[in-house]
Amino acid sequence: MENELKQAMLEKDGERRDALRLILSSLRSAEKELQRPLSDDEELQVLQRERKRRHEAAEAFRSGGREEQAAGEERELAVLEEFMPAPLSEEELEEIIDDAIAEVGATSLRDLGRVMADVMPQVAGRADGSEVSQLVKEKLA
Repeated sequence: MENELKQAMLEKDGERRDALRLILSSLRSAEKELQRPLSDDEELQVLQRERKRRHEAAEAFRSGGREEQAAGEERELAVLEEFMPAPLSEEELEEIIDDAIAEVGATSLRDLGRVMADVMPQVAGRADGSEVSQLVKEKLA
């Protein structure tokens, strides 16, 4: 990410530079908080949190009629997405969910928590939790 920041500075790409600085700042802040370097999983968690913030901010700006600010958040989101793992296809996600349902022996919505506990670590950063939850609910209903 440091190299991408340098490249953006050389190319005088202000928007990209600023987005990368914000992301790096969040990662450094998390490292300071933990007082040690972040593991890959912890880095991913920080990036997921930042992605969620950008998404929510864009929605809030848009609902408030502030299209320009919403677009700015979405541009930052696009830069952030470059550093996230590739999202799972719906087929891949369904396969993981089906495997988890079979593994925990889930038969009804009462087993939702157990299935989600099995699925979420496998899809970390590659699928939205609410989407996963919705698919699990549909399969258990």
